[in-house]
Formats: sequence, C-alpha cells, structure tokens
Amino acid sequence: MLEANAPILLFDSGVGGLTVLAELRKLLPDAPVIYAADNAGLPYGGKTEAQVAARVAGLLGRMTERLHPRLACIACNTASTIALDAVREVLEIPIVGTVPAIKPAAAMTRSGVIGLLGTEATIRQGYVDRLEARFAEGKTLLRLAAPELVSAAEARLRGRPVDTEAVMRAADALRAMPGGDAIDTVVLACTHFPLLEGELAEAFGPGVQFVHGAQGIARRIASLTEGQPFRRDQDDLALFTRDGEAVEAYRQGLAAYGLKRIETF
Repeated sequence: MLEANAPILLFDSGVGGLTVLAELRKLLPDAPVIYAADNAGLPYGGKTEAQVAARVAGLLGRMTERLHPRLACIACNTASTIALDAVREVLEIPIVGTVPAIKPAAAMTRSGVIGLLGTEATIRQGYVDRLEARFAEGKTLLRLAAPELVSAAEARLRGRPVDTEAVMRAADALRAMPGGDAIDTVVLACTHFPLLEGELAEAFGPGVQFVHGAQGIARRIASLTEGQPFRRDQDDLALFTRDGEAVEAYRQGLAAYGLKRIETF
C-alpha cells in the first residue's frame, strides 16, 4: 500500500533539476519531494556513456532501497539519454526521464533553424539523432556543447555572479555555425540551462525563443501519480553525494525551492 508521505525522487548531477521541481510544485504542491544531486559525479557531460550508465543506475538503485520513493525522475538530459533504459530495467517504480525538447521546438520555429545547447555527452547521443529524425524532418538542428553553462548555473544557485562571458561565448558559437544566423528557437537540452534563460535571451538578442522540457516532465509526473494521496510530514530534503563548503553555499538557493533540509547520501 502506498504511503501518503512516500516522496517523489528528483535526481540530477547538480542543481539543474530544480527547474523541474519548480514546475512540479505548481501541479503537485502537497507532494513530498527528495531532490538528489550527485555533486560528487558532476559534471556528467565529460564522462563516457559507460561511466554515466553505471553511476546513475547504481545510485538510483541504492537511493530507492533506502528512501522508498513512489516515483523517480531523472531530471538530467545527459543521464536520461544514456541511462534511462538501464534504470528502468533495475527499478520497479515508475521512472520519468528528461529528453531534449526538439519536438516542441520544431513546432515553434518559423525560420526552420533550431539551436540546441547541451552537454558534450548529450549532443552526441543517438537518442538525439532519433528525436531529430522523427520530429524535425525538414528543419536544421545545430548542436553545441556548452559545458561552461553548467558551471555558470551552479554558481548562480550558490549566490555567485553569473559568468556572462561564458553565456555570450555559447551564443556566439551557435550563431557562427553554418546557417546559425537564422536560428529563431533554441532548445535548452540541459536542465541547468533554464536557470540562465535571462542571460541567454540577452546574448541571443530579440526574436529568439527558448524551449525546455520542465513543464512536460512535471505533467508526466502528475499524470503517473494521479489520484495518489500526498502528505508532507516534514520539510523537503536536498540530498548530496558529497559534503563540503560548496554544499553549504547552496542552502539559501535551495530554500527558495522549498528544500530546507540538506543531507549527504
């Protein structure tokens, strides 16, 4: 029998999945949440597929045994595009993944040229190739690895200034690709990147729209838990895989998302 205080587990390599949490709160304000950040493994984008798959499947397996969530969401594009199938094979609870929002971007673009910002690992995945072939036929999808933006988003949650030069470099690099001057829609294919949407909008200038998957993920979680009882017995928890001063620096930023407890897994 499902306990009303059984949490929803949101998992990411860092704090990017907070963009998913923000949308989830709008739909399920009473749902208890554990937000797990694998800061010991951050960043995932530079790791091999085998490293990411083994790490994510192992961590989520152990977390599920200990925390007993009703559902787990891999709120990370890199981890989802690599490890989603492996995780679903080993866990018996519903698993929601995160995939680049190429389908809505293809519907939104007027110029037919779409930019995609992601990690090194995400942009090279066959999963992304399949999304492009299925949903963006006849369109041009320009992909750019922008690992600097992960660091910039993490800095923001720690209350530090955003590296606007890194944001500008990413925008300029995407624009510099053949056909890049016609980009009118940009897919933020890393859950960290919506934390920088204001800076990205300024860097790209007027006429460029941004799309990411947080709202769709939240709707999927709400659909899978429809009719279930929710009861929050205590403040929601942020769980990190490595302790230290850097974790403490997140405290104020996490509290803004309702995560008032911090522990180490």
